[in-house]
Amino acid sequence: MERIWLQSYPEGIPADIDIDHIPSLVALFEDACRKYADKVAYISMGKEMTYGELEAATRDFAGWLQSLGLKKGERVALMMPNLLQYPVALFGTLRAGCVVVNCNPLYTPHELEHQLKDSGAVAIVIVENFAHTLQRAIAGSAIRHIVVTPLGEMLGAKGILVNFVIRHVKKMVPAWKLPGSIGFKAALAAGRRQGYKPVPLDHDDIAFLQYTGGTTGVSKGAMLTHANIASNVTQAYNWIRPVVHEGKEFIITALPLYHIFALTANCLTFLMIGARNLLIANPRDIPNFVKEWGKYPVTVVTGVNTLFNALLNNPDFAKLDFSTMNVTLGGGMAVQAPVAERWLKVVGVPLLQAYGLTETSPAATINPLDMHEFNGAIGLPISSTEVSIRDDSGKEVPVKQVGEICIRGPQVMKGYWQRPDETEHVFYPDRFLRTGDMGYVDPQGFVFLVDRKKDMILVSGFNVYPNEVEEAVAMHPGVIDVAAIGVADEHSGEAVKIFVVRKDPNLTEHALIEHCRTLLTGYKIPKHVEFRDDLPRTNVGKILRRALKEGA
Repeated sequence: MERIWLQSYPEGIPADIDIDHIPSLVALFEDACRKYADKVAYISMGKEMTYGELEAATRDFAGWLQSLGLKKGERVALMMPNLLQYPVALFGTLRAGCVVVNCNPLYTPHELEHQLKDSGAVAIVIVENFAHTLQRAIAGSAIRHIVVTPLGEMLGAKGILVNFVIRHVKKMVPAWKLPGSIGFKAALAAGRRQGYKPVPLDHDDIAFLQYTGGTTGVSKGAMLTHANIASNVTQAYNWIRPVVHEGKEFIITALPLYHIFALTANCLTFLMIGARNLLIANPRDIPNFVKEWGKYPVTVVTGVNTLFNALLNNPDFAKLDFSTMNVTLGGGMAVQAPVAERWLKVVGVPLLQAYGLTETSPAATINPLDMHEFNGAIGLPISSTEVSIRDDSGKEVPVKQVGEICIRGPQVMKGYWQRPDETEHVFYPDRFLRTGDMGYVDPQGFVFLVDRKKDMILVSGFNVYPNEVEEAVAMHPGVIDVAAIGVADEHSGEAVKIFVVRKDPNLTEHALIEHCRTLLTGYKIPKHVEFRDDLPRTNVGKILRRALKEGA
């Protein structure tokens, strides 16, 4: 496809990027730490860490890994929520020349066992709340070195109180036994004694094995190289540069840093501009999240639709001072127009969509950040990125016609770890990545997401996209959350079923269906309605349609 999107680029954004001046993510990290040494890098539960302190701690962690004999390319698993320990272990692992394997702390033993065995990780850093999971998953893995860290270990004196409350008041640490494990500070002290020797790295070296959600089968590790991530960070940096101020931004990070969205956007891109980063350890605790937000002059927030919706439904959120707010970026799932409209009204800045995948490091398209309102698009292909919309035979379709979104660019993964067949299946011969998402490109080059290909509902031969139904239902003032799926129907093959979390307890099935009649054509109108107190979600808050479908 011709790069028609370049006509819509804001002034100052290049058509292409060059990362020859960035040999690795370690070089990018060290440059930022030198440049902003005295500025605050991270804040967690009131504790601040400067870029200079971060550099020293990561040097110690890298030294500890090297003292164990770990070589370049060996895998180190990290299993933590957003704590100060996470960026220290992350950058320390990269500086040691090792590969980061991010693990969701909410994994079951079975899920963790698969990821540890598949990756071949030899070391792990895990928060003590989930050490019992590791105890049940470690057999048969290659793990030889274990760091178990309490939540408050890096918080100074305050950490003693935090750990006491977590362990003894809230009883959030199940009993565990992992012989030979050490604490995080003990590892740093050992690394400091050992010293750190820089490791030569280049663009082709793997930085992350970032595991996909496994929604289409077994979870696979996307091999993201230093070049992949450095490219995406450079692409994102160029995109935000016209609207941000280096050394002055304050970003709030509620999405977990082990997820690719927050990892590249919050942790790495905003590192390049010396931003302060407020870490939220438990984003599901919305009242505490709002309370933390209120303490600081936040300028940037990233999130998913469900997070923004939850904030807007908290009575104290609208009372915050949003005068410093500059950018709100939504990704990970489709942003619903009703949520975006309420966000603009309450916060005063537009909620703009971005789009990407684990396999694209993740950003592929982002909306111009100088826009004043929600436009429904997932953005323009970013610098050095091509989008091709293709039919089932792999043939490119015309502008405005729906097909599978395919992506090519320097941020696209090397392939899946030890799965050449899966890698071959997901790439066309011309190296365009098949995303599994359906969408189209308009004449101005904006990309619109229709839905996941596998979630499409077929009603009497007509395609129904759950996103469209969900957005219509979400427009009803009595609805907090909604998910739509297809269920078997003897007359139409499939019918639309919606699962609804009510804001108004008196909302009825009939009222909702009548509401949908005013917004949707006949075959798209839900035939079944089920009210629930909550909906199943992923670790970043995306609604799991698959889980609803399995239980339907």
